[in-house]
Amino acid sequence: MIFGVIVAGGVGKRMGADMPKQFLNLADRPIIMHTLDAFLQCPGLEQIYMGVHPEWVDYMEELVVQYVSKEEQKRVHLVPGGAERNDTIMNVIGQIEADFGTEETHYIITQDGVRPFVTQRLIEDHIRAVVQYKAVDTAIPAVDTIIVSKDGTFISDIPERKYLYQSQTPQSFQMDLLKKLYTGLTLEEKAVLTDACKICTVRGVPVHIVEGEISNMKITTTADYEIACTMAKKWKG
Repeated sequence: MIFGVIVAGGVGKRMGADMPKQFLNLADRPIIMHTLDAFLQCPGLEQIYMGVHPEWVDYMEELVVQYVSKEEQKRVHLVPGGAERNDTIMNVIGQIEADFGTEETHYIITQDGVRPFVTQRLIEDHIRAVVQYKAVDTAIPAVDTIIVSKDGTFISDIPERKYLYQSQTPQSFQMDLLKKLYTGLTLEEKAVLTDACKICTVRGVPVHIVEGEISNMKITTTADYEIACTMAKKWKG
C-alpha cells in the first residue's frame, strides 16, 4: 500500500505566533489544510496519516471535521508526533503497522505540513519513483552560490554550484527499509540527522532525486508566510 504522511509535529517557534505555524490561516483555510487537500486529491495515496504535536491533535481533528467531507475523513488518520521530525515519522510508521500490518510492502510519501503548494505532478512522480528506487528526495538545482562557514564569520569553502541542490519534500521511502535503517543508527548518528533522507545516506543507501518546483516553498519565517499569502491568492495547484 502507498500512504501519504504529513509531518506537522512542530510548534513553529521562529514565527513567534500564538499557535504552530501550520495552523495559521492561508487564504481561506489553515496552511495544513491546503497540504492535506493536495494529498486527498491524489487517488494513488490510499490512506493519509498526519503526525501532529500531541497538544494539538484535538485541534487538528476539529479542522478535519470542518474542512474535509465525511467520506474523505475515512482516509485521514491522526498520530501524536515525537520530539523530532524523524521521531514523528517513526510514530506514524508504528501506527500504519498497527492498522495495516507488515505482511505486504508499504511505501510512504512524506510531506512537510507547511509546504502547502505541493503539486499533483510531484506527488504522482514520487509514487512512481518510490516503488522503483525505495528512497526518493525532491530537489531543485541551487541558483545561488553556496558558501560553507564553520565558524559563521569566515568562508571555509565554496563548493561548485553545479553539484549543489536544494532539498524539498516530498521525501518517500519503502517503509520497512526506512524503519530498519533508523533503528540501526547510533545515538551519535541520529543527532546529526537533518531530514529522513539522511537516514539513508548515513548508511550508504542511494536516494533518487525527483525534480522539485520553486513554488513548493516551506513556510518557516514571517517573510515566508507573507509570500505564501500572496501566492495563495492565485494558486491553482
